[in-house]
Amino acid sequence: MDTISIRKDACEPELLEVPRPEPEPGQALVRTLRVGVDGTDREVIEGGHGGFPEGEEFLVLGHEAVGVVEDPNDTDFEAGDVVVPTVRRPPDDGENGYFARGEADMAPPEGTVERGIDGAHGFMSEYFVSEERFLVEIPEELAARGFLIEPISITEKALELADASRSTFEWDPDTALVLGNGSLGLLTVAMLAREMDVYCLGRRDRPDPTIEFIEARGGTYIDSRETPVEEVPEAYERVDLVYEATGYAKHAITSLYALAPNGVAALLGIPDPWEFEIDGGRFHREFVMENKAMVGSVNSGPRHFRTAADTLADLPEAALADLVTRVVDYREFGDAFEAADDIIKTAVQFSER
Repeated sequence: MDTISIRKDACEPELLEVPRPEPEPGQALVRTLRVGVDGTDREVIEGGHGGFPEGEEFLVLGHEAVGVVEDPNDTDFEAGDVVVPTVRRPPDDGENGYFARGEADMAPPEGTVERGIDGAHGFMSEYFVSEERFLVEIPEELAARGFLIEPISITEKALELADASRSTFEWDPDTALVLGNGSLGLLTVAMLAREMDVYCLGRRDRPDPTIEFIEARGGTYIDSRETPVEEVPEAYERVDLVYEATGYAKHAITSLYALAPNGVAALLGIPDPWEFEIDGGRFHREFVMENKAMVGSVNSGPRHFRTAADTLADLPEAALADLVTRVVDYREFGDAFEAADDIIKTAVQFSER
């Protein structure tokens, strides 16, 4: 079967032919429909994130996938069921308590591998196998855009953690600031705009499809070159929720200053090492005196995927159409991994439903 993979010491992905996998006990064989492309894929290709499976000279890319069960094997699935795979799997040295409890998303980095990212082959292949417990069945009508469930689940978990941090009192956020206008940030704008006034911070010049996306959802675009995060309260207003998806290390500090009292910031970006000076007294004082909170969030679990399926079904069709701006056949994936100003989200198609 064909796969889109990256070889060790290569700088571009290529089409590699490998044997079609056979499901072992407890696994199902899945025929891939579509796989989404995001910034993590580009980081993996560039060698800035992740790693290869042990003993392998290549990595099959892709972690945002949707497929159809081809061979249920001994699982409870039926042939034709539409499924979305979660990303994390037990490491080669065996399971740990996080997997036993169904909490793989809370495991430390050394306690897991991530398919298509770090230590395990991904889903950019004509077929893949997966244990039943790592497959989430979704309605057939979501098949075409089911690859969006994984990124939506990332936000579902972050919002769950943010809400949990405010669970000791009545917290009803009505304003949010999304940091980053990549595809994850824009998905989050579409999700939050259903219930809140949303601002989204980026570094793009008009005309630009991401700015148009934000404003079509009723959001307000903020150019960080003109208004940095710490100046948002003066230029606009303080917000109840900050969602950080930039990996820009200073945002872990300055997002606190954009929060209203009792607000919470959810940090999802992964920065490179960077030392810089801060006013630690101000940071500490605002944290304490205004009852603010910060949570870090990475990956997501099966329950977040199930919630994400409901969210995907509820998002406006216009928002989804505006978000997914390019679908390419896997045999002609070409520049699918290249960022472009006129492209928001790319999906690689392997087969029809």
